[in-house]
This record gives sequence, structure tokens and C-alpha cells, in this order.
Amino acid sequence: MRGSDYAELRAFAAVVEHGSFGRAAAHLNMSASALSQTIRKLEERLDIRLLNRTTRSVAPSAAGAKLLERLLPALADLEAAVAEARALRGTPSGLLRINCTRIAAVEYLGPLVGEFLNTYPDITLDVVVEESLIDVVAGRYDAGIRLGEKLDLDMVATRISGELEMMVVAAPSYLERHGTPQVPQDLKHHRCFNFRWPTDFSLYRWEFSRDGEAFELPIEGPLITNEPEMAIQAIVDGAGIGNIFDYAAKPLIAEGKLVHLLKDWTPPFAGFYLYYPSRRQMSPALRAFVDFLHERVR
Repeated sequence: MRGSDYAELRAFAAVVEHGSFGRAAAHLNMSASALSQTIRKLEERLDIRLLNRTTRSVAPSAAGAKLLERLLPALADLEAAVAEARALRGTPSGLLRINCTRIAAVEYLGPLVGEFLNTYPDITLDVVVEESLIDVVAGRYDAGIRLGEKLDLDMVATRISGELEMMVVAAPSYLERHGTPQVPQDLKHHRCFNFRWPTDFSLYRWEFSRDGEAFELPIEGPLITNEPEMAIQAIVDGAGIGNIFDYAAKPLIAEGKLVHLLKDWTPPFAGFYLYYPSRRQMSPALRAFVDFLHERVR
């Protein structure tokens, strides 16, 4: 392998990962024109087209996808080897790429980032926030953070939060005007705020469970959003009933601004987990991150 081969292959993987030359170039800290030239040289040297380009998107060709399948594990091994070499100086260092949802980033990871970076000043955290359940291996992430119920069985997982609960809540003023639902089916006669999944744009069906009976309930109302926390003030103002995470609901319930409804129908569920591939050798930076989160949660 020539000295430039690694840079060309890494550039190719970055373009596929980010889905555009602009975003990949920013990630690699180079110009888009220089990145385009690097990919062109790689395709010329291999004498095959690796990427299909349009004015709006870029995706691997059949040959490119085949190359990427073999390339990603090799790049991961190289990066792990470099990280291990750096670790010989006694302090974990290098880039640590994490993919997580917005709630996990803001409510659970965010409060710990400062302490972690102060503890490990030679580690750079690259946190990408998105709602879809991505393949951390294909995306070349070191780890991801998702709800426990969403994880694949071949992943190693470390809990970073306690159990969570969705709480059906309404303001006292709303209940005075419209009455209090006694069973989930009563919600069909109320003004309910709903959530649209950002992944496929479908509407969330509220989930209920009691005494072994579990079901999903489609609801209707005056507000639909893909950012559930924007509805909280409207719920407090008495405009409708919401279904929100317990960490957001509990303080407002304690202050008397909201009332917890249908308590017996919304049991807790598995919280957030840090997960990573079991087949990938763990870098010292990831090991430090896992141990740090585990200690804080414990």
C-alpha cells in the first residue's frame, strides 16, 4: 500500500458515511474540491467508479459498496491500533465518536461531558445527535446511546440511566373544563397533543399496559410536533393532554401545574444504554468513557 492509499480510502469511507462531499470534507478538515480530487484519483487508480453522484446526493456504486464492506472493519482496526499506541503514554487520548438521540444528549450525556473532558483532556468527543437507530459500525461510530428496547442483541450495552416512564398529564384547568379520563380509551374524547416520529414521519401511538394487557392507542388533537418538549408549556396552559417523559413531568406535577393521569396504565420501561459492537476491539478512549459513565450511573 502506498502512503496516499490510506488517505484516499479514508476519504471514500467519509463521503459514504456523511452522504455528501461538503459534510465529509468538513469532517476531514479539507476543502470539498480537494476531497473530490482525492476520490477521483482513487477511482482512476482502481479503474472503477466507486460513487454515484447526482446534484442532490452521493451513494456508493455496487463496487463501492463491496469495497466499503471490507474497508470499514479494516479502518476500525487501524484506528484501534493507533489508539492503543497512544495509550502507551499512560493517558487515554484520541477521537471518540458517539451517536445518540437528542433526549439522551441533553438530559443524560450533556451534564457529564464537562467532568469527563476535565478527567480526560486528551480525548476529543464528537457527538452526533439524530433520532434514527443507526448502524454504529457502518457509520464508523465508536458507540451509540439509545433506549434499551431498541438495541440489537449483538451489541454490548451499559446502562446510563434508570428506568423511564411516559406520563399522561394535563393541567388542573383543562380537567376542570373537560373532565378527567379514567381509562386510556377515554382519551379519544379529549384534546391530546401528539408526536410525529422524525424517522418515518408517522404519528406516535400512545402505549399502555396493565395486568398483562398491552396496547397502542391512536389519538387526535390540536397539536402534532416532532419535538415533544415544545408542547409542555401548552399543556401547562390547559390547552390539551400530553404524554411526556417523567423527567419533564415530575417537577411540574410537584409544583401543582400538572396532574398525572392513568397512572396504572404507564409502567416504567428500560432507560438509555451506551452500546457498541461486541466484535470491535475497544479503544482506550472508549474504555475510559464506558467506565466513567458506569461509575456515575452507579
